[in-house]
Parts: sequence; C-alpha cells; structure tokens
Amino acid sequence: MDRREAIQRVTVLLGGTILGANAFLTGCKPADEKTGETFTDKDIAMLDEIAETIIPATNTPGAKAAKVGAFMTVMVNDCYEEKDQKEFKQGLNKIREASDKKYDKSFMEISSQQRLELLTGLDAEQKQAAEKQKQDPKDDYQKHYFRMMKELTLLGYFTSEIGQTQALRYEPVPGRYEGCVPYKKGDRAWA
Repeated sequence: MDRREAIQRVTVLLGGTILGANAFLTGCKPADEKTGETFTDKDIAMLDEIAETIIPATNTPGAKAAKVGAFMTVMVNDCYEEKDQKEFKQGLNKIREASDKKYDKSFMEISSQQRLELLTGLDAEQKQAAEKQKQDPKDDYQKHYFRMMKELTLLGYFTSEIGQTQALRYEPVPGRYEGCVPYKKGDRAWA
C-alpha cells in the first residue's frame, strides 16, 4: 500500500466517523422525520411556570432558573412521537382552560398557591389514568400530558448545570468507588 492509498482510506474512515457523529448530534429523529409542534414564547413561559411549580426555588434555584420550559419544547419536538406531541400541546391548552374555568384568570395570572392546587389535581388525574391502564392493558393507552410535563421537568432540571451542581452533589472527576458512604441528615444526592 502506498502513501496515497493509505491517506484515502483514512479519509474515508474519518469521514464516516464525522458523518455518524453529526447524525447523532442532530437529535433523536432524522431531519426528514421531524414534524414538531410549534411553541410560542408564551408557551415556553407557561412551561417554565409549570416546572417552577413542580420544582420551586428554595435554598437552591428552581426549574425556571434552569430554563426547563425551553428544554421541554426541544425534547417534545425532537424525541416524541407525533401523537404525544399533540397530546402535550393540547395539554397546555387544557391547563389554560382549567385555570380560566376555576379561577377566572389565566394560568400566568393566578397565584403560586392556586397553580399548585391546579397542578395537584392534574397529577391525581394522571395517576388515575395510569391505574386504569394497569387494570385494562388492552386499552390503547395515551400518556397523560401532565405526566409528560412532570417527567420532562425532572429530566430537564436534574440534567442542567443548576440541577447538577446546586441541587445535587457533583464531582466532575469522581474518586474511587465506595460502596458504603456514611449518610449525614440533609446531604444532597449525588449527580
């Protein structure tokens, strides 16, 4: 094998690696399969408030500081099936309608206590739907929109820099494995 042939083979190998990495980094679905719901800035702000109600700011920043609303829209558009995308988007409208009906105000105008009350009711509703599906597995189960919102809130928050470094204990280069570490009351979980 001469030098020119070796360089050509290495180029093919590297090109394949780069193309594969690019496809991996573009998201969960190929570009031609992405349909995606459109989310407005108001939708993202509302998702931030929903997430903040689920993980409020305490002695650590809440979900809104981690920009979980924007994270949710990316995950829904890039990784969810079309039926789940529609359910998620319709869920935002259902929350708006429920707030208008119960409090005569939009979700963004009600107090944090009223938001908690409204979302607690939705959480109970999604748990009942999941229990019903367990009892009748033949039933075509559609994942409840609020369950998707909760899951994405937790995923977005605890994988964010804020969640990793301020809510959890994070060591970028961990030491050796210790199977039994003494627990002190109030210690944070490990990231």
